[in-house]
Amino acid sequence: MTRSTGLSGSSKPCDCSARLSRAADKPQHQRNTHKLSKIREKHHTVLNNLQSEIRRRGYSIRTEQAYEPWACRFIAYCENADPRSLSNKEILSFLEYLAVQRKVGASTQNQALNALVFFYENVLNQPIGELGDFVRAKRPRKLPVVLSRNEAQKLIGGLEGVSKLMAELLYGAGMRLMECVRLRVLDVDFGYSQIIVRNAKGGKDRVVPLPATVVERLQNHLLEVKTRFEEDKARGFGAVYLPDALSRKYPNAPTEWKWQYVFPSGRLSVDPRSGKTRRRHIHENGLQIRKRLRKPRSK
Repeated sequence: MTRSTGLSGSSKPCDCSARLSRAADKPQHQRNTHKLSKIREKHHTVLNNLQSEIRRRGYSIRTEQAYEPWACRFIAYCENADPRSLSNKEILSFLEYLAVQRKVGASTQNQALNALVFFYENVLNQPIGELGDFVRAKRPRKLPVVLSRNEAQKLIGGLEGVSKLMAELLYGAGMRLMECVRLRVLDVDFGYSQIIVRNAKGGKDRVVPLPATVVERLQNHLLEVKTRFEEDKARGFGAVYLPDALSRKYPNAPTEWKWQYVFPSGRLSVDPRSGKTRRRHIHENGLQIRKRLRKPRSK
């Protein structure tokens, strides 16, 4: 496979084997981290512009954490070349490399494509346009696994504490994982036995039922959360993250109880964007635990 070094430059073969042999004595994650660090050092201006544009548009930090590394990986794939000198040919080559050699999934390849389209159109002001046909990562044809009621109850029964409470909310209210993780106190309406899911899929709000079986335990859980919140405030913390528009409109809202997360993290952390020390919501990986259902022993 050949790659162009610029919009109008000549093509030359990629000596990938030589590069791999030189770095073979280093662990893969160390090689990747070192390579991306060099990319960020050389192209810090344009990458900072990418982060600024993402924040200006109000995109989530997850989008920022996904798009910036993809821009770095693309530049690294093109031998640390100036991204403004690259064309659709290099983009297509990179996307096909991900599918054929890296064997990534379709969603990963699509995320890389979306990141590069955003990077070129909104940061570099060089619209990519129509890419044409290229090798697409294969989508696995798998039927979704749907648990029966007994299986779901057995799985939830194997959990305990906050994880069990969250799992029961997911199952009883029909919420998505991140919708549950990002719940705030004002979203839970005990009077009407409902939960308001804000900014759900598609950017829309929706209302889901509050399962009666969790009401008492959820109220007790919120009492514990409020105690921790008051302790944080006494220590000079207690401010929660709010989108920029809300924080400007309601400057005191971040330290109000109703805006706190229903399922806060167990520790304070530094916000990577603002640099402020806050208590974020619980990490979603805490609930993404695949528990193996044991089969009864045969007699």
